Amino acid sequence: MKGLAGKHVVVTGGASGIGQATARRFVEEGAKVVILDKNRTTLNETVAEIPGLAAAIVVDVSDDQAVARAFAEIDGYLPQIDVLINNAGISVRHEGFRSIEPAQWRHVIDTNLNGIFYVARETVKRMPRGVILNMSSVNGLAAFPHYADYNASKAAVLALSQTMAVELAPAIRVNALCPGAVMTPMQKAEYTEEMFAKVNANIPLGRHAEPSEIAAFFAFLASDEAAFITGHHYVIDGGELSRAAT
Repeated sequence: MKGLAGKHVVVTGGASGIGQATARRFVEEGAKVVILDKNRTTLNETVAEIPGLAAAIVVDVSDDQAVARAFAEIDGYLPQIDVLINNAGISVRHEGFRSIEPAQWRHVIDTNLNGIFYVARETVKRMPRGVILNMSSVNGLAAFPHYADYNASKAAVLALSQTMAVELAPAIRVNALCPGAVMTPMQKAEYTEEMFAKVNANIPLGRHAEPSEIAAFFAFLASDEAAFITGHHYVIDGGELSRAAT
């Protein structure tokens, strides 16, 4: 992609799934990449798998003070931040809305929404010009059962992203990505083979996305090829929402 070589990039949730695939893609594009993740074991494994990484830092994005400390550490590796992939998030499948406990609700919101804010807030202090890409989901656009807290967090990310795009323009472009079903470790941990088959049956392309396919779109949106794109969200779902609307 045009304009990514030499860029300074931060990827949250960078030690697995979409985040790891995205970190790998930006390293392949010639960017200098720092990944953040709360899992030290998978961070170490990712460093071994992607030797071109600039740094890997342990942080729980739901903790604003921990995020501030992590970015102070990033200052030792990057002179500024040109691209933020604000990807870290969690998903918890519930029996239904009635079964969600307040502590469970707070945990999801603190990670998926507050974490996006905390990381973006620290980033803009270090981003004179650049691109912020926030991770939302098709769950922020439609009512998927069993995920009321996750759905709410991802819908809020869309509103936050639009506001950031308006307020931070023209120096910083902000967009959100809305993937559908992606074959990540988080998805594998929640779903049985029967559940995978049921989801795939409702996707016109008949399968889950690969993390690398989401990473490719992140690379496009961060590149100079997308220089006039800001304030929007982009669905990558194999046609799932289109079928649901018919």
